[in-house]
Amino acid sequence: MAQENAAFSPGPEEQPRRRGRQRYVEKDGRCNVQQGNVRETYRYLTDLFTTLVDLQWRLSLLFFVLAYALTWLFFGAIWWLIAYGRGDLEHLEDTAWTPCVNNLNGFVAAFLFSIETETTIGYGHRVITDQCPEGIVLLLLQAILGSMVNAFMVGCMFVKISQPNKRAATLVFSSHAVVSLRDGRLCLMFRVGDLRSSHIVEASIRAKLIRSRQTLEGEFIPLHQTDLSVGFDTGDDRLFLVSPLVISHEIDAASPFWEASRRALERDDFEIVVILEGMVEATGMTCQARSSYLVDEVLWGHRFTSVLTLEDGFYEVDYASFHETFEVPTPSCSARELAEAAARLDAHLYWSIPSRLDEKVEEEGLGEGAGEEAGADKEQNGCLPPPESESKV
Repeated sequence: MAQENAAFSPGPEEQPRRRGRQRYVEKDGRCNVQQGNVRETYRYLTDLFTTLVDLQWRLSLLFFVLAYALTWLFFGAIWWLIAYGRGDLEHLEDTAWTPCVNNLNGFVAAFLFSIETETTIGYGHRVITDQCPEGIVLLLLQAILGSMVNAFMVGCMFVKISQPNKRAATLVFSSHAVVSLRDGRLCLMFRVGDLRSSHIVEASIRAKLIRSRQTLEGEFIPLHQTDLSVGFDTGDDRLFLVSPLVISHEIDAASPFWEASRRALERDDFEIVVILEGMVEATGMTCQARSSYLVDEVLWGHRFTSVLTLEDGFYEVDYASFHETFEVPTPSCSARELAEAAARLDAHLYWSIPSRLDEKVEEEGLGEGAGEEAGADKEQNGCLPPPESESKV
């Protein structure tokens, strides 16, 4: 039995792979978070308008139809009850009888009269008389409530149709982020673009690092959010998004990737969420587009392919190359190690200049028979020899 179990046990290649990191924000911007065990559901009814706007389209249309249909049925039933209570249905053939509503001979007629009243159609066949005070009060009440229902439902539909999140569908982010050198410094970069000719006004960009951490006291903080600077201090986070732009996060001492080398970055577990905000030029409404990058979507030693070319009298953007990158020489060490190496190189160059001056002075002193004085001057960090009068003193 042990041999049989060993024969059927999966090998190393057949072992199930470790499940990758669950996204906090999907690539299309949807937040992958569900609200569970919400007991205070009455809070959704306190903001009914937003609740209806947030519903799915099929539920919104269903609620829209039911709101009007139930209102018409409710007031139609009341019109029928008034006619039944006054005895109008028993005097349909009596020409001397003055009913509350002319030509109302049943529930269907009352329902149609309710629709005509609320929608102000007024066909003229069914009309209220002045001998029915309760009908006059109901007419006023239905006219007021009908206007409120119209305003509420039409407002919901208008806001839902004009929601700016549809505008975010034409704001695109690069499929990968890259890490490479810019002006001698390691930078984390990604690209954003706008597919429409109508621009996003007052566009701004933000980036968040999502990574779990543990405090010194042992508290575990899941999905801890850390800001990644993309130019807030210099104003580079405010974009003029007419053509695709490469957003850069300089990995400096304040960056959470300061001590992350290429190998350490590949072993790390994090998610970078990028948020682009601005106002839609056509409507003036605020729009927000989101995307995210996992560890395996950050390419070390890559740079984005240029998509902007100068044509005859205009610039052309080639979105076919928007997501393309190419490899560039990039050190695999961390930004801290790179900065320390640069500092050591600067220090070496700084101290090598006096050394070269010492050698030059020494050569001149040997030519003049003053080798000992030149050697003493070398101990004084390459300074020129003192004047002859001072040396005699």
